[in-house]
Amino acid sequence: MSVNVEKLENSMIKLTIEVPAEQFVSAMKDSYMKQRKDISIPGFRKGKVPQVMIEKMYGPEVFYEDAANALIPQAYSDAAKESGEDIMSRPEIDVTQMEKGKPFIFTAEVAVRPEITLGTYKGVEVTRIDNDVDDEEVMTEIDHERDRNARTVTVTDRPIQKDDTAVIDYEGFIEGEAFDGGKGENHSLVIGSGSFIPGFEDQLIGCESGDDVEVKVTFPEDYHAEELKGKEAVFIVKIHEVKAKELPEADDEFAQDVSEFDTFEEYKQGVKERLMDQKARMARNEQVDEALGKIIESSTIDIPEPIIETRADEIINQFAQQLASQGLSMDAYMKYTNGTIDSLREEVRPEAISRIQSMLVIDRIAVEEGIEVTDQDVEDEIDRMAESYRMNPEQMRSYMTDEEKESIRLDVAGRKAIDIIYDNLCFVDAPEPEDGDKAIGDIVVEE
Repeated sequence: MSVNVEKLENSMIKLTIEVPAEQFVSAMKDSYMKQRKDISIPGFRKGKVPQVMIEKMYGPEVFYEDAANALIPQAYSDAAKESGEDIMSRPEIDVTQMEKGKPFIFTAEVAVRPEITLGTYKGVEVTRIDNDVDDEEVMTEIDHERDRNARTVTVTDRPIQKDDTAVIDYEGFIEGEAFDGGKGENHSLVIGSGSFIPGFEDQLIGCESGDDVEVKVTFPEDYHAEELKGKEAVFIVKIHEVKAKELPEADDEFAQDVSEFDTFEEYKQGVKERLMDQKARMARNEQVDEALGKIIESSTIDIPEPIIETRADEIINQFAQQLASQGLSMDAYMKYTNGTIDSLREEVRPEAISRIQSMLVIDRIAVEEGIEVTDQDVEDEIDRMAESYRMNPEQMRSYMTDEEKESIRLDVAGRKAIDIIYDNLCFVDAPEPEDGDKAIGDIVVEE
């Protein structure tokens, strides 16, 4: 195989890839072997027609497309590596020669990493963020932990309150007629969760176990079922049981159950330190994002359209995987949102551009700063990844390809570049309105 690289405008290149004639003939043979069981010619048993006879009757072209489709992916992948170019988009393939006995030739137009003119990346002004944690925040977090460790008890001595769980049967009627999807039995409904039609849960407050209740509601105009939008409905509800959460006391015993601390005061301090650490990380991420936005604004970056399209499709594919993990297909999502792949692609386009710009800026800073990532840096990162995935580090290493290790190297270089951005930030107090005007905060450089 041979490859020729032709530079085009706007960070585009054309790869002309030539596959030897014998490889194309071999691919045609493979195509014949796959198709022969479905080919019938008088005088031959089905599946036993010689390739030469098929080509004589129908022409060798009958195997061309299948052979080309089999050859192109690997040939392109090999050519892309051989070219040494930093390719950042999917290829646009065009076959220029496809004939038995001759080399198979095709071209692939792709976008490569564009050159950028990097703006100022040291001393970038960002908003100072308060990382302090007060007692109210600490107790809120502790209350959440108490809620997670609560036990459920059956309530028999009082009416339903907000946050109770009512176990109910229900059936809905519109103009006296039951409607599809409006019936349920032994359903556990958390009062105040907002999981039912607005107004439904509120009408159960004050009722008791054993009550039969008539609940009147109006479906929202934006309700997902077209036939129910804006309709008034009556639900007949039978309350079987009322349950409530019983939270553990905020004491030393609770602290010992949920943490490594012996006393509640120690646990409380530990929660505070954890929240402060979380806030600090979140503040750092927000400030880096703000800084990157300003660096991008001061830089000159011309991104070829194929790179944007490729990144947008990557975002959509990631989203589709998330949907699949929740048991929802992309087709179902599109139907529910009345969208299309094209409209979704347009929706994620700004995010795709932002991701590309950030990546190009970070990578360029790594080059400008002469950042080096040692083999030990890569090994340390693999150890960290193995720990997070609860895998044996050596087992993880055995699974990794050279390309994956190179990707890790680039990620580590990117993080080091981000460290340089952050370490050189100028923190500015958020401006406060004063007599209708915005005051300008003082700039403070923090080491």
